[in-house]
Amino acid sequence: MRIPHELPDEFSDETVLIARLAKTNYLFRRLASRYDEINRQVHQIESEEEPTTDDILEKLKKERLKLKDQIAAMLARTERRM
Repeated sequence: MRIPHELPDEFSDETVLIARLAKTNYLFRRLASRYDEINRQVHQIESEEEPTTDDILEKLKKERLKLKDQIAAMLARTERRM
């Protein structure tokens, strides 16, 4: 089953950098792992596999967006140094 909004989909031009940072950067790996975990939760809720309230879904979406912004900033900083 394909889950929408996975990092390689969100940053399709950065898949090599994502893989490299996931192997070499502890903070990036933690952010990416947390992003993936929340993204799966959102997908399960939206697919009606897991019942919840609209408030909880919105909180999860906001957290996912915050993590995505942090990941994007790390990718941009790393790219500038290359």
